[in-house]
Amino acid sequence: MAGNATIQLEKSLSPESLRLIQKAGQLAAEKRLGIYLVGGVVRDVLLGRANSDLDLVVEGDATELAESLARGVGGRLVVHRRFGTAKVRTENLTIDLAMARAETYARPGALPAVRPGSIQDDLARRDFSMNAMALRLDPTDFGKLVDPFDGQKDLESKLIRVLHDRSFIDDATRMLRAVRYEQRFGFRLEASTESLLRQNVSMLRMISGDRMRHELDLILHEERPEKALRRAGDLGLLVEIHPALRGNGWLQKMFEKAREMTSGLPPALCYALMTHSFSLPDCEDFVARLRMPGAVSRVILDAARLRERMPSLDSPNLPPSAVCGLLQEYSPTSILVCAIASDSALVQERLHLYLNRWRHVRTTLDGNALLKLGVPSGPRLGEMLKALQEAKVDGKIRSKEDEIELVQRWLSQGR
Repeated sequence: MAGNATIQLEKSLSPESLRLIQKAGQLAAEKRLGIYLVGGVVRDVLLGRANSDLDLVVEGDATELAESLARGVGGRLVVHRRFGTAKVRTENLTIDLAMARAETYARPGALPAVRPGSIQDDLARRDFSMNAMALRLDPTDFGKLVDPFDGQKDLESKLIRVLHDRSFIDDATRMLRAVRYEQRFGFRLEASTESLLRQNVSMLRMISGDRMRHELDLILHEERPEKALRRAGDLGLLVEIHPALRGNGWLQKMFEKAREMTSGLPPALCYALMTHSFSLPDCEDFVARLRMPGAVSRVILDAARLRERMPSLDSPNLPPSAVCGLLQEYSPTSILVCAIASDSALVQERLHLYLNRWRHVRTTLDGNALLKLGVPSGPRLGEMLKALQEAKVDGKIRSKEDEIELVQRWLSQGR
């Protein structure tokens, strides 16, 4: 490809997106500001892939330009002057504008200190060469490629390459991004980049739990997250996140099985599968290390506790009501995790019956109806409601008339 990507932009972006960035380029030229389309959208434009992210870098005051752009297109404006960033939202699109900046790292794993800079400075702080390209948006040179690190060449060679030898030391989360991009695009790590990654895997221990979880969340939103997890395991990354974490063939099989059993793979389900071989203390440690949100933590810990009770669900004479009694305290997603991971056809069947049928069974009679039939209020009322529910789940009664008859029989028997 030549050094201008105008044709690729026209093919990859929607007409509205194209009009927006052209308008931004025109306004920037009037203000004598350099303006560039940057990041993953440039990479994807060159690859011919769809990407609706519009990230612009401005050499100068990005917030002032964003104000002009919002007025010019009738968009809504959100400004963060402290960070030199802004968003312009139209009815269908969001465009992000940021001041070009340079950055330095005070210590490994720390967030960078930033200062105003040029587009070359801004691209130099990126993670990989394929993400360190920009396209000029000024009318004179619209679509001209800025590629100081030969990212286009690496795209053509299908390589993931860092920009300098300290890249993984400065920010170890780049290791997880490297395997995510590698597996998404079918690329491979450039030899010296892989060597640097292997040398610096221990730097992952310097990363906060929140940042680590964010990178894992991004992996789990990939089309086939198990591929990146397996590669991360092979490279020694997962054991640095937690010593018990593995990305092996079993996990790959479980993700494939999960897709057959349910539509979509929510992160909570994925994390619970990733930790399914953990002891309960290891699960608790994993949840604390990554500062998991409460709902995700519950699924992980519920699945670990339920796994210990799975043998009792394999008893051949267990009635449905007993299964319900055992499972009612656990979250539905954790039950699904155990159904996916179980080797027992009987256990799988019971877990699915509980999720899809038994837990939804309700009696027609409620507490008020039982009082009218003569059941005294107090503990006995609750016990009879529970017994009635169990009889309904077990198929011993089917209709309202059956329920009334059973309650009257119990009363006549002094139950």
